[in-house]
Amino acid sequence: MPESDAKLHLEEDISIHIFTVSASLVGVCLTVIGIIRILIGTKAIDTFADDLLALDAFVFLCSCLLSYWSLRTRSKRRMHQVERIADALFIIGLLTMVVICGLIVYVIA
Repeated sequence: MPESDAKLHLEEDISIHIFTVSASLVGVCLTVIGIIRILIGTKAIDTFADDLLALDAFVFLCSCLLSYWSLRTRSKRRMHQVERIADALFIIGLLTMVVICGLIVYVIA
């Protein structure tokens, strides 16, 4: 397998991983929003973590859609550009999720 083909396969593999994991994390965000809403109702806790999680779910959704677009595009140049944006959004979403988890622990504890 020539080096350029191996590199293209690796980049497609990264896009597939971003696609599947970001789609799963959208579901995780929505599940945690539901759990927080239940906690807010039962314990009278006031937090904006659910709002931040909704925004984070949207970031993961955008990352998911962009990685899908990079898999479907025929142009290698466009694939690289879209994949870089999807990767950046994915990392931003992960960092935001860590901050939100810290906020949730701080509010609940």
